[in-house]
Amino acid sequence: MPKFSIASKKRLETCDPRLQEICEEAIKEFDFMVLCGHRDKKEQDEAFQKGNSKLKWPKSKHNSNPSLAVDLAPYPLDWKDIQRFKDLAAVMHKVAKAKNIPIVWGGEWITFKDYPHYELC
Repeated sequence: MPKFSIASKKRLETCDPRLQEICEEAIKEFDFMVLCGHRDKKEQDEAFQKGNSKLKWPKSKHNSNPSLAVDLAPYPLDWKDIQRFKDLAAVMHKVAKAKNIPIVWGGEWITFKDYPHYELC
């Protein structure tokens, strides 16, 4: 059974307990890593400048503490394999629905596809 690395656990700990709950259940079904939970001002400014976020500090759900958003990627990481991101999203949605925790996946957005991004509604 897959499990989180120490780095992924540390990042996940910065997230809202509901996101932690979903991820802790989803990892039992699908191997993935936690890329980012909470972002401070410096990290958010960098994400915005690189084009990885459309929002400036403190408008992102990553900027709250605990974070209301988490960025995840299938393990092993292959940025070009969008289908694996979609497969992870299916597991995340299934677990969130079973736990009655509404989430939004950035891969479903129309104008800006953010495949690693999940946030609480």
